[in-house]
Amino acid sequence: MARNRQTASSDQQPVAAADGTLFRGKRILVGVTGGISAYKTCTLVSRLAQAGAEVTVAMTESATHFVGPLTFQALSGRHVYTSAWEHVESQDPQHVSLAKAADLAIVAPATMDFLAKLATGRTDDVVSLILAAVDRARTPVLLAPAMNEVMWAQNSTQRNVKQLVEDGFYLAGPGSGWQACRAVGEGRMSEPEELLGALTTLLDRPKSASRRK
Repeated sequence: MARNRQTASSDQQPVAAADGTLFRGKRILVGVTGGISAYKTCTLVSRLAQAGAEVTVAMTESATHFVGPLTFQALSGRHVYTSAWEHVESQDPQHVSLAKAADLAIVAPATMDFLAKLATGRTDDVVSLILAAVDRARTPVLLAPAMNEVMWAQNSTQRNVKQLVEDGFYLAGPGSGWQACRAVGEGRMSEPEELLGALTTLLDRPKSASRRK
């Protein structure tokens, strides 16, 4: 397993949606990739929106097979990006404009394929393209891995995770539990409340992320 993972601690008490002090007015980019755990991301987007955040959702084509863009549009109250070729009202290209606008970014779920893509610098979908333009010194990027326990344990996945941490990305999870493949093990995406706690930590103390072994 990968060691020295750079993690955003969720030990803090998650911010309640009714309060929203920390998230209010913050521009948060949520990337969604093609995993069944995308249903949890609906709750995350809803909670962030209720807390006053301006949530922009970008989805890979695979992600749209699990949750429709219209669902995220209704939950966020904002346009959902599913193509790298859409137009935005900006002098910058779409991916650059969206990357510059974000105070914080999260990819949930982050599949095995997406982690591999991110670790090797591929940008063949709208989510990876936007993240390639993010200045991580200013805008922290949190990854919430989600996959089958065997896929998570693969040496290739662990190498990619190690590389992403070295590149400055943050991790939340994965946890252990019941999976869609009817197995129980590590690889389950963190719950929305845990992700809210991790996002809270990154917003409140962006340079205080702990190391986990």
